[in-house]
Formats: sequence, structure tokens, C-alpha cells
Amino acid sequence: MDPQGPVLIEGPVETVLDDGTIARSDRFAVAICTCRRSRTYPWCDTSHRPRERTSPQPEDRNP
Repeated sequence: MDPQGPVLIEGPVETVLDDGTIARSDRFAVAICTCRRSRTYPWCDTSHRPRERTSPQPEDRNP
């Protein structure tokens, strides 16, 4: 379990945000963000995961 990862909850779910608004999801399972990095907060969008480089590594230029 990742301590920065989401909390999985069986749905449907209603959660009260800090400003008092209610976020609702009718899905059968919901990932609640605990790191607050998600662009879709309170729902997890996997922003807690470390990013990996996708560009190829530079080649060795010494013959």
C-alpha cells in the first residue's frame, strides 16, 4: 500500500469538501485522493505516482 496513494471505497459515494460542497460518484468503486495532487480532487487521477522519463537515453559518444 502506498501511503501517498488513494483510498478505495465501494460506491456510490458522497464526500464533503473543505468548502462545504458535496462531491458525488455513482461508480461501484471509487478512489479517493489522499495526496491532494489530483486535478480531479477528491477523485484520484494517479498524480501521486512518480513520473518516469519516456525519452530515450543519450547514446555514449565515446568510440
